[in-house]
Amino acid sequence: MSRSFSKKAWAAAKKHGYRSSLEVTLQKFFTENGVTFKYESTKIQWEDRRFRKYTPDFILPNGIIVEAKGLFTAEDRRKHKEVKEQHPNLEIRFVFENSKRKISKVSKTTYADWCDKMKIKHANKAMPIEWAHETGNWLNLFFDKEYDNAAAE
Repeated sequence: MSRSFSKKAWAAAKKHGYRSSLEVTLQKFFTENGVTFKYESTKIQWEDRRFRKYTPDFILPNGIIVEAKGLFTAEDRRKHKEVKEQHPNLEIRFVFENSKRKISKVSKTTYADWCDKMKIKHANKAMPIEWAHETGNWLNLFFDKEYDNAAAE
């Protein structure tokens, strides 16, 4: 399977402590807009025939979890469906590199279509700044009183 990013872009992201150039882009967006966040700061337990943990990409102070996705594999979709069912009070949203990408070569369903069907908010290429200012009754056990933007430096 070919990767949707170049080795050079991946190396640049790793240099800054991230796993993709989209994550670096989101981190810069948060920093430029004064949005505090934590990066991969916690693990969420979920069951899948055995005990597993899911590490969210970004957690905002309001409890919204932002996942940066280039590829959105069948395994990713299955995992997020299970996490959503097992943790209904978490607000997980996706920022896709290309939300119009098809989930497979033989499917007409796009990443955005899948999210719409699952009632999961999503964006293409950039997070709407409104997400950072939303309030809701979302579970937020992960954000300490001290905001941790160390990864942004």
